[in-house]
Amino acid sequence: CLKIYNTLQNAGLEVLFDEREERAGVKFNDADLLGCPIRICLGKKSLANGEMEVFVRKNLGDGATNISLQSDYITSIKNLLK
Repeated sequence: CLKIYNTLQNAGLEVLFDEREERAGVKFNDADLLGCPIRICLGKKSLANGEMEVFVRKNLGDGATNISLQSDYITSIKNLLK
């Protein structure tokens, strides 16, 4: 998680790393209240599959986009921000 956080920060993206001891729903709600345009979730399942789950705030009803950690995920995330 820290590697991805640092990689995105070094790519010029503003990143909020929420490592609080809260339920996921609380963290998601807070991210929505802050207006975060994209939410990246890294869980046991997604990491085991070598992926990250990316949710675009304006398309939350569409579900997650899975992006491989082996791909150029920085470009994929920047494209989702457009």
